[in-house]
Amino acid sequence: MGAGAPGGAGGGLRTSLSGLTTRGRSFLAAGIAAAACAYVLGQGALLRVGLLLALLPLICVYALHRTRHRVSGSRRLTPERVSAGAEARVQLRMDNVSRLPTGLLMLQDRVPYVLGPRPRFVLDRVEPGGRREVSYRVRSDLRGRYPLGPLQLRLTDPFGLVELTRSFSAYDTLTVIPRTEPLPPVRLAGQASGYGDGSRRSLALAGEDDVIPRDYRRGDDLRRVHWRSTARYGELMVRREEQPQRSRATVLLDTRSTAFEGAGPDSAFEWAVSAAASALVHLLEHGFAVRLLTDTGDSVPGEGGGGFTSGGHESAEAAGLLMDTLAVVGHSDGAGLSRAHDAVRGGGAGGGFGAARGEGLLIAFFGDLDEVQTELAARMRQRTGGAVAFVLDSATWAGRPAQAHALPPLEQRLGRLRDAGWTALAAPPGTAFGELWRSAGTTALGAGAPGGRA
Repeated sequence: MGAGAPGGAGGGLRTSLSGLTTRGRSFLAAGIAAAACAYVLGQGALLRVGLLLALLPLICVYALHRTRHRVSGSRRLTPERVSAGAEARVQLRMDNVSRLPTGLLMLQDRVPYVLGPRPRFVLDRVEPGGRREVSYRVRSDLRGRYPLGPLQLRLTDPFGLVELTRSFSAYDTLTVIPRTEPLPPVRLAGQASGYGDGSRRSLALAGEDDVIPRDYRRGDDLRRVHWRSTARYGELMVRREEQPQRSRATVLLDTRSTAFEGAGPDSAFEWAVSAAASALVHLLEHGFAVRLLTDTGDSVPGEGGGGFTSGGHESAEAAGLLMDTLAVVGHSDGAGLSRAHDAVRGGGAGGGFGAARGEGLLIAFFGDLDEVQTELAARMRQRTGGAVAFVLDSATWAGRPAQAHALPPLEQRLGRLRDAGWTALAAPPGTAFGELWRSAGTTALGAGAPGGRA
C-alpha cells in the first residue's frame, strides 16, 4: 500500500501562475489587448471589459494559491503478483484531513503504457474528515515489474482558467510473472518423488535440516531424551524423529541471446520462460527442493544450502523469489553454457548439486545449440540422477527453413543428448508444455529408466 500527502495545495505564486490553462492565458491576453486598445481609443467601457478579462484568471490563480487542501492519499494493489494476462485491482483512497471542504478534484494515477490507459477520476466536494474511494484494473500480457504512481491530484477553478497538479511521493510495484499451466504427475528418469518412496532417513545419522537434537517440548516421550546434549546445554534435549528426505531438482533456463530469435508473448524465449515457471511450480507442489539455474551460472535461491529451497515457510518465500526472478529475466550476453555446466557439476557458482552423490533431477530448456554447446549440455547429464531437456529451434519458431542457420539438424542435437542419457524432446511452436511434460514421462518409461513421480 502506498500513502502520502502533498501538503497544502498552495506552493509558490509563480508556480501557481504557470498553472494557467489555455483558456486562462487567452482571457489574460484578451484582457491586456482590450485594455491597451481602450487606452489608445479612449473608450472607458472597453477598458472595464479588458480589466475584467485580465483580472479574472489572476483572481483564480490567487484563490487556488491561498487554498489549503490538506489531503492524504493511499493505494492498495490486489494482488501484488499476477500472471501475465491476468488482472490486478488498484484501489485509491483520498482523505480530507483539513477543517475545510475541498472543491472539485481530479485524481490521476501514473501507470506504464503496457498496463493500459492512465486512469483519471473526478471527485466532487469532499467534506472535512471525509474520504472517497475509487478503483481501476490493470493488465499486462508482458511479464516484468511495473511501477504504479506517484498519485497526482489536480485542482481547478470553476471557470477552468487555472489547473494545479500536486504529486504524492509513494508508489507501488506490480510484478507480472510468467504464465504457468498445471502439469500432470509423471514418472521421470532417475528420480524419486519429492518426499520419496522409501527415502526416509534418520536425522541422527544424516539430517537434512539439523543434526542437533531439539529442545524438549511438553508432551515429548521421555525415552527420546538425548542425555549427552542435555548435560551439555543444561536443559532437556530430545532426539529428532525420522523425517523424509527431500529430493532435489534443478531447472536450467538457457537465456543466451544467440540461442533465441524474436520477441513478444509468442516468442520462443517467452515459451521457455513460461515452461520453466510451470516446471518449478509443479516440482515445489510435489515436495521437491528446487533451484533455478541460468546459463550464466547464477542460482536462485541464493547460495545458502547449495542454492536449493528449504521446507515450510522458507519454501513459500523461495517460490515467490523464483517467480519474481522469472518475471524480469532477460537475454544474457553469454555465448556458451560453460558456466552452467560447471554449476551443475558442482564447480560453479551454483554448486552443491549432489556432485559427489549423483543426486537430483535436472530439467533444462535449451535454445539453439551448436556442436560445442551440444557437447557441453550432454556432459551435464553425468552428475545427475535424471535429466530431461526441451530443445527449441529458433528457425522453426521464426517460421524459416531449418537450413536457414548454420547449426546441426535438430534431430542430430536431440540424438546426441539422448546418447548421453538425457530424455530429450523438441519443443515446436504452438505446443502446450503439459503435453511435452507428459511425453517426457512416457519416453522415460519407454526407455526403461527407473524413476518416481514428479
